[in-house]
Amino acid sequence: MNLNGPITRRFVTGFNGLVLRLRGSARWGSFLSRYFTVLTYTGRRSGRTFSLPVGYRRAGETVTITVLLAGTKTWWRNFLGEGGPLTLELDGAARTGHAVSRQVGGNRASVLVTLD
Repeated sequence: MNLNGPITRRFVTGFNGLVLRLRGSARWGSFLSRYFTVLTYTGRRSGRTFSLPVGYRRAGETVTITVLLAGTKTWWRNFLGEGGPLTLELDGAARTGHAVSRQVGGNRASVLVTLD
């Protein structure tokens, strides 16, 4: 199965759009916000700003984002090495932080965010 094909990309784009809409809704927003946040970052090569929904776990001022199927995604690579800045929507507010990512298994990555 080709996970980088056009059908997969179309599904992921649709799913991300659905999560963003539901997260902003009055009915589902507070529930989904416990599990999903919106990550905004600037691409290190393109200089473009990107926003996407991601699942997260928070412990105080530290947020962990687990990236499944990391080989099919590229956004987390912007935070390899020394990492870089990003913004997360948490508790109804935009929070800035510094993220560092690393590959943790065959097809998984972890992004550790320290909030400012």
